[in-house]
Amino acid sequence: MPAPVIKVDVTDHIAVVTMDAPPVNAQNAEFANEITQAFDIIGDSDDVRVAILTGAGKVFSAGADIRSRKAVGDTRGGRYQHIRRVRESFHAIRECAKPVIAAINGPALGAGLALAASCDILIAAEEASLGLPEIDVGLLGGGRHSMRPFSHSRLRRMMFTGYRVPGLELYRLGVVEMCVPRAELMDAAMKLAVEIASKSPAAMRLAKQSLNTIEELSLRDGYRYEQNMTLQLSGHPDSQEAMAAFLEKRKPKFSGS
Repeated sequence: MPAPVIKVDVTDHIAVVTMDAPPVNAQNAEFANEITQAFDIIGDSDDVRVAILTGAGKVFSAGADIRSRKAVGDTRGGRYQHIRRVRESFHAIRECAKPVIAAINGPALGAGLALAASCDILIAAEEASLGLPEIDVGLLGGGRHSMRPFSHSRLRRMMFTGYRVPGLELYRLGVVEMCVPRAELMDAAMKLAVEIASKSPAAMRLAKQSLNTIEELSLRDGYRYEQNMTLQLSGHPDSQEAMAAFLEKRKPKFSGS
């Protein structure tokens, strides 16, 4: 049985998810299935409060495995099954009940960019870049996901020319929260993950659910949804504990569920 290409390590409520498909973490059917399964399990695990997604080696993910595309298309209905499989792997990250930090260690191209854009918080190494090279191999894809972090003009430049935005420019544009040397990337991601893991799991779950939902709502409907979520959270024991800890000037002790 082949070794898994998606590896998950959980320590102190933090799951580190590493894409390990040498040489460039290209995505095929096995890759997509394992990504989906990993984040479905993380979302359903009480011992995990936050996840970090990164790539092994010097590449985050070079995108679709072009060599595997022909085999997919050789079976009736295979192409449609594959594109469904791929998009669900991205949605598994976005819809995961726990916050996901992308630690972008190198190029994230095409479907690799879509993986990163599906995460909640992005951190980049100086050696990282985000790009949509599909135009050069007769394909399209990743544009809708890229609309979330990139502006109208920049995205179209990327999609029409294959331009790769380097790490320091990603930071200047506000696409990533920070840009650090590759050797410091996981320490920076872990520091942020520790801070997130210290918060109420119940509040964090509703916060991510709210942000995902209101992203496509109007101002009035979105704020109404947030208010309803706040009312729902106020009845949870963690809410009472947070208020008591604030008044008593101590660290809160959350229930973890």
